[in-house]
Amino acid sequence: MILDLLDQIDSVMYYPVLMIVMALAGLYFTVLTKGVQIRLFPESIRLLKEPAGKKGGISSLQAMLVSTASRVGTGNIVGVSTAICLGGPGACFWMWLMCIIGASSAFIESTLAQIYKQKMKNGNSYGGPAYYIEKALKAPFVAKAFCVFLIATYAVGFNLLCSYNLQSTFAAYRFYDAKSTPVLVGTILSLLTAYCLFGGGKRIIAFTSLIVPLMGLSYVAVSLVVILVNWIHIPAMFAMIFKDAFDIKAIFGAVSGSCMIYGIKRGLYSNEAGVGSAPNASASAAVSHPVKQGLVQTLSVYIDTLLLCTATALMCLSSGVERNEAVSGALYVQNAISTVFGGVGPLFITIAMSLFAFTTILGNLFYVDNAIIYLNKKRIPSRRFLLAFHIFCAAIILFGAILPMNAAWALADITMGGMTLINLPACMILGKIALKTLRDYEEQRAAGKDPVFDARKLGLPESDLDFWH
Repeated sequence: MILDLLDQIDSVMYYPVLMIVMALAGLYFTVLTKGVQIRLFPESIRLLKEPAGKKGGISSLQAMLVSTASRVGTGNIVGVSTAICLGGPGACFWMWLMCIIGASSAFIESTLAQIYKQKMKNGNSYGGPAYYIEKALKAPFVAKAFCVFLIATYAVGFNLLCSYNLQSTFAAYRFYDAKSTPVLVGTILSLLTAYCLFGGGKRIIAFTSLIVPLMGLSYVAVSLVVILVNWIHIPAMFAMIFKDAFDIKAIFGAVSGSCMIYGIKRGLYSNEAGVGSAPNASASAAVSHPVKQGLVQTLSVYIDTLLLCTATALMCLSSGVERNEAVSGALYVQNAISTVFGGVGPLFITIAMSLFAFTTILGNLFYVDNAIIYLNKKRIPSRRFLLAFHIFCAAIILFGAILPMNAAWALADITMGGMTLINLPACMILGKIALKTLRDYEEQRAAGKDPVFDARKLGLPESDLDFWH
């Protein structure tokens, strides 16, 4: 009964509610900014080279890698596989479309996070949707509700699912035991996470900055080998994707289980554009102008979906291995990679999933810390509370490994949906502030300057600002 209830809530939340809100918000921001996510793509690349604006601060690249660590995770493998097996190959197209549209949402939310970020005593900064909802919208209760959903999503929903997805990769091996293996995998993952958490935020940033690029590049390279070996299937593969994506009868005949909904669901779960998670990392970057971080964050969405999710999808579809509900998840990907790499393939997927899961969990809990501070009257909680909470987070990871698949996906979808339904409407209301900031940035760049933000020039009330006051 509980599983059925979760599935019903999940279905209604995504269709029609979230699908409409996400599409409208993405299209609105794209029109409002004249396609900033495409138009200023070269500028986004250039900004990656900029160092932090102050000594000891976090650069745009580092902040982007932290958010990418959360975005890039088990969803890039298991989520895409599930979407294709249950929804059909057309799910790929809808993931691509929502990625490009959603990148504009990522720009707006991260720019707003920079504008309304708070200053620490050491000169560094922090912030996120809770702060621009409170300061600009004057809605502290809504800001608190957002933080509650964020904690439920990243400390519980996503980490339950992440742990489940990791243990599921071991099902391909003979030693896998349905009772003992999930417990063992969950225990090891929870202990490693606890160790890193007790080391503090700096360790999280240092670890993710090192591992995310290596992890992502290796996975893409292996996927590319599989695709090239099966190059003869590439034309038929793309024909299949687009045919299925525009099969109107199939889509509207069973909407909740169609490729369109699965593509949107798994695309959103993977890249998190508009969810309100990445702004928490964006606010920590030491930049001279908010738009710089907004532009850099659009790249994180592209890296996640257009690069990593696409690598999984094309590798699986080009291999020609059977896809159905029975193999949905890690097994479909492992079967695909085995066609080229044999027994080594599943091992590589297991290693990749382990790294993806670990960095995702660490990135998730980085966001949770910000939400807890906000709810604690913007003060760092006591060591005793943090110790107890981090132990709870580790226990959740252990529990996730033994949870049924449907429950894990539904809980993650529902909690993330709650965040999105608070954050995106707030961003739409505040979109014109981000647009003013974007125009200011472009005017300074056109004049040959390195843009510097002056809130007074844009007429923003000083009482609403802290860092830029």
